[in-house]
Amino acid sequence: MKLQWDRYNLDFGKRTYIMGVLNVTPDSFSDGGKDFSFEKAVGRAIEMVEEGADIIDIGGESTRPFSERISAQEEMDRVIPVVQALASEIDIPISIDTYKASVAKEALKAGASIINDISALRFDRHMGPLAAEAGVPVVLMHMKGTPENMQKDPHYDDLLSEIKNFLKSAINTALEAGIREDLIVVDPGIGFGKTFDHNLIILKELGQFFDLSKPILVGSSNKAFIGHILDKPVDQRDMGTMATVAIAAYNGANIVRVHDVAKAYDTVKVVDAIKRGKV
Repeated sequence: MKLQWDRYNLDFGKRTYIMGVLNVTPDSFSDGGKDFSFEKAVGRAIEMVEEGADIIDIGGESTRPFSERISAQEEMDRVIPVVQALASEIDIPISIDTYKASVAKEALKAGASIINDISALRFDRHMGPLAAEAGVPVVLMHMKGTPENMQKDPHYDDLLSEIKNFLKSAINTALEAGIREDLIVVDPGIGFGKTFDHNLIILKELGQFFDLSKPILVGSSNKAFIGHILDKPVDQRDMGTMATVAIAAYNGANIVRVHDVAKAYDTVKVVDAIKRGKV
């Protein structure tokens, strides 16, 4: 299984790929404000590339539970200068983490080449056609509800089946919009409308999503269920995060989305050596 577009080629038969998270926001749950300034954001992205990131995922609006929405213009003001600066500085793909087509459009113009949409094309009807016209990969994530209400007692009658059916529907929506089938990535949405137990089940049973025949992205980094297990605040969850990264990679994740790229690089390199029998 591969992702091939523009000048990029991610061959998932060879190894697990790392997506480094760059939150250009004042209120992200994990690193709010840490890389909020232009200079810090660009510097941190370059550092992540040096640490082994394969993709840099840039977001300008927090999607943590109960977060408030911001305007497309404010989001663009945060992310577009960073995308522009990095496009000439790094040679790996830049992903724009947004559900707004207007933001994605400007980010693509500025040099981004992946769209990571937490709404799986549901929140903005223009996103699918935009991605199709641009010919870029799209990450379709499962989320129950919206960031404002997703953690208000999320309930499933059959967790894995419901997530899988949601993703099947999202894939069909993407195909109907004209997005190439080989440019679709799925994300089961750990922490997005899931309880503590739901997140553990998803990681344990990740293979249940193989029959979607799409690359799988897992974003467990620093999330609340890890803090619940370890009884540690968000800035002390790196080791717990790496345990989830190892499990995800071993159980079939093709891309892991993380804040600490250096630790994730070492983690997936060891997992890949064990799983694939080579270095």
